Amino acid sequence: MEIDIVSEEENPMLHRTDIRFEITHEDATPSRLSVRDSLAATLDKGSDEVVIHELNTKFGMRKTIGYAKAYDTPEHARDVEQEYMLERNKIGVDDEVEAEVEEA
Repeated sequence: MEIDIVSEEENPMLHRTDIRFEITHEDATPSRLSVRDSLAATLDKGSDEVVIHELNTKFGMRKTIGYAKAYDTPEHARDVEQEYMLERNKIGVDDEVEAEVEEA
């Protein structure tokens, strides 16, 4: 899987960078989590600082166009993003599980 960043737009008010990217892949469309991890490595960020919003693949094509947000810290991501987006990207899920275990 090869990731090419098409555009980056800084958003200092929300402590993030909005990113449009293109993925070239050999097999089926890669999973959201594998794309998130690869994009985070490309951007030199932690995987819990990157939120994948869109992945669009046209039928029969080996290219996927996507949109992501890269936050300065995982806390900024948790403060700004909606719950369902955090769940889709598996951000903060481990923290909640650990908190439930400690309460029990």
